[in-house]
Order: sequence, then C-alpha cells, then structure tokens
Amino acid sequence: MRFSFPASLLAFVLALPLSSSAQVTLATTNTKARGLWDKAQQQAKARDFNKALETLQVLNEKFPSLGEPYVLRGSLLKAMGENQSAYEAYRDGLSKLPVAAGQANSYFTLGELALSMGDYKTAADGYTKYLKVGPKGQRNTARAQQQLLNCEFALKAIANPTGKQPERLGEPLNTFYFQYFPVLTADNRFLVFTARASASDDSFEDILISKQSKDGSLSEPVSISPAINTPYNEGAATISGDGKTLVFTSCDRPGSVGSCDLYISRRTGNTWSKPQNMGRSVNSPYWDSQASLSADGRTLYFTSDRRGGLGKEDIYVTTQQDDGSWSPARNLGAPVNTPGQDMAPFIHASGTTLYYVTDGLVGMGGLDVFRSAVQPDGKWGVPQNLGYPLNTFENEASLFISSDNRRGFCSRSRTSEPGVTKVRNRPVELYSFEVPQSVQAQETSTYTQGRVFDAITKKPLKADVQLYDLNTDQLTQYVTSDPEQGDYTVVLNEGRQYAMYAVADKYLLKSLSFDYTDKRSFDPLTLDIYLEPVRAGRTIVLNNLFFDTNKYELKPKSRTELNRLIQFMQQYQEVQVEISGHTDDVGADADNMVLSQNRAKAVYDYLSEHGVKATRLRFKGYGETRPLVANDSEAHRQQNRRIEFRLL
Repeated sequence: MRFSFPASLLAFVLALPLSSSAQVTLATTNTKARGLWDKAQQQAKARDFNKALETLQVLNEKFPSLGEPYVLRGSLLKAMGENQSAYEAYRDGLSKLPVAAGQANSYFTLGELALSMGDYKTAADGYTKYLKVGPKGQRNTARAQQQLLNCEFALKAIANPTGKQPERLGEPLNTFYFQYFPVLTADNRFLVFTARASASDDSFEDILISKQSKDGSLSEPVSISPAINTPYNEGAATISGDGKTLVFTSCDRPGSVGSCDLYISRRTGNTWSKPQNMGRSVNSPYWDSQASLSADGRTLYFTSDRRGGLGKEDIYVTTQQDDGSWSPARNLGAPVNTPGQDMAPFIHASGTTLYYVTDGLVGMGGLDVFRSAVQPDGKWGVPQNLGYPLNTFENEASLFISSDNRRGFCSRSRTSEPGVTKVRNRPVELYSFEVPQSVQAQETSTYTQGRVFDAITKKPLKADVQLYDLNTDQLTQYVTSDPEQGDYTVVLNEGRQYAMYAVADKYLLKSLSFDYTDKRSFDPLTLDIYLEPVRAGRTIVLNNLFFDTNKYELKPKSRTELNRLIQFMQQYQEVQVEISGHTDDVGADADNMVLSQNRAKAVYDYLSEHGVKATRLRFKGYGETRPLVANDSEAHRQQNRRIEFRLL
C-alpha cells in the first residue's frame, strides 16, 4: 500500500533522534531485531516512509513479542491519518510492554484512538495508565481525566440501552449524498431537511420538504421553494409548528453580518416570501447557525461562536417583539452552555424541553445529545444525557422529536459501528426511531388546527390566534391565520387548561376553552372558527369564566377572559354590551334566575371596577329560559350554563 504524507508526518519524523543510541531501546539482544529496528528509524528519519513501514512490518512478523516496533509503526500511521491501523498497532504494541513513564504519551494516544473507534475498554486502559505514569498538571491530564469519565459512562450506557437502534429511512428518502437536520411541523405532515447532492466542493446545500402520510410514509422530497433555495448554501432549517415561518442558515451572502447568518421567510398561501436577514440583534460578525423555532415561531434558539460565550460555541435565544422585531440575542447560560461545544438546539413543540449536542458534559466521548427541561422556577434544569443508542462514539449532529413524543428523527454517517475507520465525508443519512420514555419531552403536545372565517360572508380571515395558560394567565402561543386560506395551527400541552382567542380587527373576539388536565382525551382537533363582525345584536359565549357549583364568585382563572374583555372594550370605545347569565334546568326556576343574575353581575362588577364605564354595560339573568340545546345530557347542560356577551 502506498501512502501520501501530510505535513504533520514530516514534523513527526524530523523530531526523531539521529543516532540509535539516543533512541528507544529495543527490549531484545537479538542482533537481527536490533538491526531492523535501527534501519526502520533511519528510514523514517530519511523520509523514506513506506520503507520504514515495510521494515517495521517485517519486525512485527519475525519478532511479534517486541512491542516497540508496533508503537513506532502506530505513530507513523497516526501521523498519516490511518487511524484504524494506528489504533491496532498502539493497542498490540503497548500490550507487549511493561507500564513505564517513557510510554506515557503513547498511552494517551492509544486512549484517544480507541475512543474514536468506540473501543471504550481499551481507551479506559490507555487513559488510566497515562494518569498513573504521565507527568502531572499538563493539558493532557485534564483531558485524560474527562475522557476516562466518558469511557465509564459509555460502558454503562451500552450495557443499559435506552431504546432501540434508529432505523434508516427508506426511499424516496436518503437519495442524496448528505441529508441532515430533519424537522417536522407540529401536525407531523411535513418533514423539512437539508440535502447536498455530493461531497464535491461545487455541490451546494438546499432545503427540501417531504409530505408524511398518516401511516408514516414520506413522499419524494422536493425543493421547499425557489424563493429560498439559491446558488448560495441554504441549510440547517427550522420551521414553526404551523409550517408558516422558516428560519435557515446561509453563508457569505451579500450584505451578511457575519460568515454565516440566520434568515427568515414566511409563507402566505403556498408562497414563501423572499428571505430576510434577521439583522444585528440576532446575527453577529461571527458564525450563527443551527436554529430552532418554538411552535408559534416567536422564540428562536440558535448556535453561535460569537465572543463572550461560555465555550467554543454556545446556544442563544431571541424572541419576537410586538412590533415584529427580534430582541437582542441572549446567551442561554449555564447549565445548558458549557466550556465546550454546545450546538444544534431543538426546542420541543411543548416549549418545555430543549435538546442539544455538547462535548462539555460527560457522555460517549464526542458530541452527545442532551435534554434539559424547564423547572418550576422557569429556569432550565441540569442537562441529562440521552444514553445509548441515540448517542454513540461518533459526534451526533442533531435530533428532532415529534410533538406527540412518539417518533424521533436524526442523521448519521452511513457506517458508524465501533472499530470502523472514520472516513472523511462519509454519506450522511436520515434515521427515525421510536422515542423511549426516558428520552421524551417533559410534556407531550397535541394540536388544534382549522380555518378562520367571516361568520357572514364565510370568506377566510387573517386573525390573531392566542393561547393562554389559565392557571398562570400567561400567553403561551400567538399565531396568525393565513390571510388567503384562513388556516391556523396551535400546539396544546398535556395536563394544561387553556383559553384560546381568535381576534381580528372589526370582529368580535372568539372565546374557546381546552381542558387537558385529566388527560383522558388528547387527540388532535379540527376546529374552524367563525368571527362575528362588531355589529349590534351580535353575541358571543364567554367560555373561560368559571364559578363553583351554585356560586357566583368568579374563580381566579377567570381573569384571563375578563382582561381580554377589557381590552376589547378599550379598543371599541363606542360599543355598549349586555352581559347575560344562563343556567341549565337543574334546580328551582327562581333559584336559577337569581344565580344567573348574580353571575352576570359579577362580570359587570369586574369590568366596571377595572376601567370600563358602567354606562356602557348592563347585566341580566335569564335563568334556564334560553337554552342553547336540550337539557338531556350533562354535556348539553354544561353548554347551557354560560355567560354571554351581546352588543347593544
């Protein structure tokens, strides 16, 4: 076999001593062995590298008990980039030699090579011996200590796998040389990923999209849009839950802020807008890439190697403001960011679990995928390693988990078995896996989607669709329905109770309620919304006002709805309304009339006490006299127990 020799090998050879008396002593008195040993070193010194390797091979064959020729052969092979053969030579040679301080660097090198091959036992042995006999306090000491921890973790992880091996996606996927950074829309309908046709320098990255059927099969991928894919590289894309906002990375474009910047595009109907640079509040003069959007597209996590971080690359976050601009990017800080490389963030649709890759924490030896969940105080918790087989001895690239926590996607090099030589530019392919319990996001999500219409004309409407957590009165999602088609998608988390509002200019707000606290039903919903124009006689039901049975005191979680009513009354100063109370037919008629009157008055009192002029308000109780549906079931009776908001 003939080799080409990089500059690193020349530097190594020039460091070899000229006289055999200054060289490593061969542990034998055999004259022929010593002669071959001296010859090999002189050949290496003379840069006759192939001859040196041939001589060392003869030594290995004729005197297999001698360890020194294996070690020298390993050092030459490593300098040439032949890591698999170098690893084998170091492993075999050092096993034949007594543990000695003179071999300290060789023990460390064996540890590094073995770990890169996934041979954790050999790597641990190499690091242990280095720490035993090597010089203390050097840079390699800290690395050896860290890598030894990685080996111990990896051996336990492999012995206790967290799930099944990811499976390669079949055709029509994986038809390119490289495909990576897979992401899904919240409804699991579309898979978006980056592809590159070949490993050649003139092959560019593009963003592709594939439609997923209900059975999980995927259609042939196509370019996401000619407005997005250009002669420049476009990749590492992220898409909002509703599939309407795309953020991606492109490098060296005219007018860019840094070497690689983040760009944003929005879809109206079936047309993507011309991508816009996200500007200096997000991008830096350095490298900014690998973004992940929250489900509503208003919070963005991304990777940057800008100055001021905790490590080589860190994860940053920015949020969209009310005026559409993005806040100055903020370093996510510890414990997520480390002194190492922290990259490829993915925020789950639930918004409460962040996945990312890092080499700054104990793992399998390279970049591993970790998960961090939001704690009760709102801070990110200590990251947890996802274990084996999602993490391997290879560097992991990214990971995506569907909103329902069932299916995951990742990308991997075609060959990644332990002991297989790492080859530069191996094909990278898309994989899928069932998500084990320990890997799932802290909260499972579902979604509601549909279209928003004008209740009179039945034409699609552009409307703001806002989701509030009723227990915290916090706005958790804010999307806009498509102005051409009226479609929207909103993500909902298991175990939460929500108020959802659809709002458009010159229309009455629509109040909807979702209660998933009992977890009995958590399936996706299709829900079309019809908005009534702001016009006398129009009525809406207030679905997020809450009272105890036979009581009229408003419960605290009613404040979300009440405050939305106040905003409406402030926006439309000329509007006057009647707040009407209604009950079911359970109980005495007179009691129901009083109860409905008192409940309506409770709402009236809150509004008037919080800035709405009493002259614009009136309240009335109707008891059980105006049912919406027959009182023939508990579900129907619940519909009849309501507060209405009617324009006068």
